[in-house]
Amino acid sequence: MPQYIIYFNQQWVSEHSLEWFAERGPLAAAVVEEMRKAGVLIFAAGVDDRVDAAVTAEPTGAGAKITNGLFAESEQHLGGLTLIEVADDAAAADWGGRLAEACGWPQQIRRVD
Repeated sequence: MPQYIIYFNQQWVSEHSLEWFAERGPLAAAVVEEMRKAGVLIFAAGVDDRVDAAVTAEPTGAGAKITNGLFAESEQHLGGLTLIEVADDAAAADWGGRLAEACGWPQQIRRVD
């Protein structure tokens, strides 16, 4: 079966109150649990939004150069991801739609080759 990544960039998350986010967390967790029970979930997690905590490994040909921070400055960065294994694009889009509704922000769905 094909695998898909469902993800969002942190910048797609609008400004909301802490109470709003507290209400959304359980909704998103419930969709992930549905995925687990359906046997389609491979992995799901949020990404630490502190970009200053990122570490970059850059190839040099003589061992990787490890530096603190992002490889390149960017206006957008990954906020979270879910990996699933489902029958087809339609099933992946359905799960992505469920996550989007639960989280309250857009999700990108892409097949992993």
